[in-house]
Amino acid sequence: MSFKERLVKSLTGLVFSAVVSGHALAAGPAQFNDKGELLLPQDYREWVMVGTQVTPNELNDGNAPFTEIRTVYIDPESYAHWKKTGAFRDGTMTVKELISVGDRKGPGSGNGYFMGDYIGLEASVKDAKRFANEPGNWAFYIFYVPGSPLVSAAKNLPTAECAACHEANAKTDMVFTQFYPVLRAAKETGASGVIAPK
Repeated sequence: MSFKERLVKSLTGLVFSAVVSGHALAAGPAQFNDKGELLLPQDYREWVMVGTQVTPNELNDGNAPFTEIRTVYIDPESYAHWKKTGAFRDGTMTVKELISVGDRKGPGSGNGYFMGDYIGLEASVKDAKRFANEPGNWAFYIFYVPGSPLVSAAKNLPTAECAACHEANAKTDMVFTQFYPVLRAAKETGASGVIAPK
């Protein structure tokens, strides 16, 4: 048997084993290890950036629950599905970078809120089989917080830590689409790009 034939046979066996063992459930970018931990995707910055929010202390009586700038990415296939259907497909994954609120003055641009340092990295995954008992079939993960090392695999958080807030406050299927103009503009249009408000 040639090397190529052995390689194809080995890869076929690995794929079959993953499917049979239940590690390959929803079609999407999320990958899990044998402990059920989500693996940190290495290419998420090549995904679609759907929104950024700023929650500074100055707008929260000096004590914001989360003093940060959040930038959220969605995997390209799920974004394409959203554009077509207006729904988040089984297998959708988002990644959220958390950045400190840095300088308040920018040379030439005036006062504002400018990005500081990275202070967190989180993700969420929708998977009806793997998370059948979670609200909306979504699970939430943290890969990095200040004072702890960045991890390459993370356990899903207890429902009360993230999912409960999303369930109560997010506009669409556990996702805060009310804060993501990219998703609102593209919903069921099949197109990307700026659409003027009506």
